[in-house]
Amino acid sequence: MKQLLSVVVSVYNEEAVLEQFYLEAKQVLECIQWDYELLFVNDGSCDKSCEIMSRMAERDKKVKMISFSRNFGHEAAMIAGIDYSRGDGIICMDADLQHPPECIPEIVEKFEEGYQVINMVRTKNESAGLIKNLASAAFYKVINVLSEVHFEHNASDFFAVSRPVAQVLKKSYRERVRFLRGYVQNVGFRHTAIPYEAGLRAAGESKYSIRKLFQFSINTIVCFSNLPLKLGIYAGLMAAVMGIIVLVYTLLTRGGAPSGYATIVILNCFMFAVLFLIVGIIGEYISILFTELKDRPIYIVENTKNVE
Repeated sequence: MKQLLSVVVSVYNEEAVLEQFYLEAKQVLECIQWDYELLFVNDGSCDKSCEIMSRMAERDKKVKMISFSRNFGHEAAMIAGIDYSRGDGIICMDADLQHPPECIPEIVEKFEEGYQVINMVRTKNESAGLIKNLASAAFYKVINVLSEVHFEHNASDFFAVSRPVAQVLKKSYRERVRFLRGYVQNVGFRHTAIPYEAGLRAAGESKYSIRKLFQFSINTIVCFSNLPLKLGIYAGLMAAVMGIIVLVYTLLTRGGAPSGYATIVILNCFMFAVLFLIVGIIGEYISILFTELKDRPIYIVENTKNVE
């Protein structure tokens, strides 16, 4: 009996590229030895993406569609695809063809070699632009310093997991504020990485603005590191040392205390800046806790096609 490969594709307003992605992916999938299912997750698209996916599902029973009641975000779409997948191996990728379907046979080979987690690592991404590339590099350096978990540099939302790993993700790691590619690297199991060059976006525009990427980075750091909460201790020690230095300088300066107006203003501004920074960090952690305590669903499915 053939093993089953589930290809999970997150879709949000991708009407211009869906047909092209389907044709290219199907051409590759027909050449591998595994059976397959193409599982499209419609993340509340406002264009004709849902209609296109419905037509594809009607003419091809290997195409399955899950449609959300509204936009829940890329992370929710990927975990929904994993939840509904039936494969012995599951590949998560985007529909914009920046995650090349040509990499699928190599991923299948890694599954056959016994690997259970396969991270796809970008070696090049010209379409992202200089700012996003620099921001991505900086993000991985910062998160690896702050977190106890080591993240593969330039690992993307293009990854693959085996059925046992998928079962872990279905039962655990169910946070509302989430970083799925981080969870995949955190679960253990036998893992490997495959380098790839991100293709040019076939059509449409990137859904991640600089602001969204920044917020995503903050959420990730908060999810994987408690170190920012300890900044208050370090800031307090630093303030104590500075206070002692100013005290010693005041006592040793001839003629009594210096005029010191500028010094006092600078110290006050610095200390208030540190204070507000720490309050802001605590606020981010409280916000995450509040979101988790509300225990709202990660996603809501409105309808499906070809899904048992």
